[in-house]
Amino acid sequence: MKMRVTTIQDPEFSKFVERQNLEQLPRDEAHSDGEDDTSDGEDDTSDQDMVDSNKGGSIFLKNNVLSHSVIESWSEQVMAQQNFSVLPNLLNAYRAACHYGSEDGFDANSCQRVKHSGALCKITMFMLQESDGIFRRMLGIGSSSCKIESILGLKNTEKWKTVKPLIKSYLRSTLFLLDQVTDSEILVFSLTQLGASIVLFAAFPSLLRRLIKASLLQFICGQLEEGLSHHLHFSLYNVRTITLVVSNCRDTCLVKAYKAFLAHCKIVESCNLKHLQFLVDSLVELYSLDVPNSFIKSQVSIQHLAMILLRGVKTKKKEILQRIYNWQYTNCIDLWVRFISANIRDHDLQALLYLIIQVINGVAHLFPWPRYLPLRLKCIQMLNRLSCSSGVFIPITSFVLDSVEYIGNSKPDATLGKDFNVSSVLKVPKQWLKLKDFQEELLLSVIELLSIHFSQWSFHISFPEVATIPLIHLRQFQEKVTAESLRRPVKRFIDQNIEFVEKKRDEAAFSPKDLESVESFVQLKACGGNAPFVQYYESVVRKSLNQDTLKKTRQASQRILNLLSFISLKTQKDLFIS
Repeated sequence: MKMRVTTIQDPEFSKFVERQNLEQLPRDEAHSDGEDDTSDGEDDTSDQDMVDSNKGGSIFLKNNVLSHSVIESWSEQVMAQQNFSVLPNLLNAYRAACHYGSEDGFDANSCQRVKHSGALCKITMFMLQESDGIFRRMLGIGSSSCKIESILGLKNTEKWKTVKPLIKSYLRSTLFLLDQVTDSEILVFSLTQLGASIVLFAAFPSLLRRLIKASLLQFICGQLEEGLSHHLHFSLYNVRTITLVVSNCRDTCLVKAYKAFLAHCKIVESCNLKHLQFLVDSLVELYSLDVPNSFIKSQVSIQHLAMILLRGVKTKKKEILQRIYNWQYTNCIDLWVRFISANIRDHDLQALLYLIIQVINGVAHLFPWPRYLPLRLKCIQMLNRLSCSSGVFIPITSFVLDSVEYIGNSKPDATLGKDFNVSSVLKVPKQWLKLKDFQEELLLSVIELLSIHFSQWSFHISFPEVATIPLIHLRQFQEKVTAESLRRPVKRFIDQNIEFVEKKRDEAAFSPKDLESVESFVQLKACGGNAPFVQYYESVVRKSLNQDTLKKTRQASQRILNLLSFISLKTQKDLFIS
């Protein structure tokens, strides 16, 4: 039976390539991606050459079909007898196995022919599992060494000149395999083994760039469906390891990952929300590896977003506004919001914080119309996230109250259907505004966002002023609206007693100018954390987050268990024979 191998003719891949030329990218980042892939002086464009197996006296079985027993004999000589003279034979057979079934013009008569499924499985598994250790033993470097200096320091030695073509053949064959296979299990195993050999890639810059490209392609274009998510995590692991081990590739990885994210985040639907969230979280992790360096890149990107917004505010031209109310622009803002929120406690990111707040406020003010309510809600969510992570008060009540004004009497018989998800839209059709489901979803979102805001500042000395005006507006809304499904959550919200803070403030013996005493007022939370209004705000937040968090936690745990089981229990035949 054949190993499942396909050439890259996926239309999604073509779309991915076409998306690379993005107008939204800053010019300096776009320029930095146009590297010369042959700058290292290595000719890696051809995959037709083989390792010279005649060196060392080994016999190369040209034009003969290799059997399982022959491969097993060579493997035994290399591993048990340390007879590395037969290693070129194994590498040539491995290359033939990696090219098996491909249509790249590979001449099967120029090397060993591997047709038996057992031999195919044996040579592929053996080389992926053992090559890294074999090369390290030949070079005399430790198996746990992760410093590129251990490789680069050997480049002028005779030992390196002998081993270099062997390493290069293995890496190129494995990259070819990685580009061709579509089986998720083979991808996982190949990516795992390449991750252990990243220090070897450091000696071949052009091959390293191919690994970055292949890993990013798998990382960006994959799907977080069961059975297909493992190779996304290993692709991310490889990119992360490259940024840590090979410092001069760090900028390349970050820029390419960001550009690939830009190309992929243009469309958001219910089916790809999880994958998009995974990409955002992964990019935040990558950029958080070196925050000072990432600060510059994020600042350039946010400034570019601000320039587009400024043009939209000044001109109000339709084509400029369309560059703002789209998923690519919104997801870029969300990416930097999450990056800032993840690192602002440990790093000085105040400049980025205030710049991104201005951009978000500008977007919310630029689209005040009711059809853009989902976009405004996303702006409020991002402002809440920044406020909670930074401890900076960011007013959001005006945006929330503006949203409530558009909620009124709904059409009782009109619904949006089971597939409705407000998280996957930025602008809604006019007919949605009067639909019952949309208004209920909108109101619950408003209550949740206001609860997050109130729960953060519920023990601040100025909380009564923060809460009074929103509560007045919500009471007016409750008196006006007739639908019980809209009145009930509002009534519960405004019935919460905030007199606790007012009484404590009346008892205060210090002046508002006494900043130290004002700051110490928040210590009341220790003795008032059981106040009913606090419990209510936190219950609203927990109710909205618990279902998502619990589901994500269970899925993550299951993925880890599946992954550990896959790595430890998968047998050779299960992995490479369909």
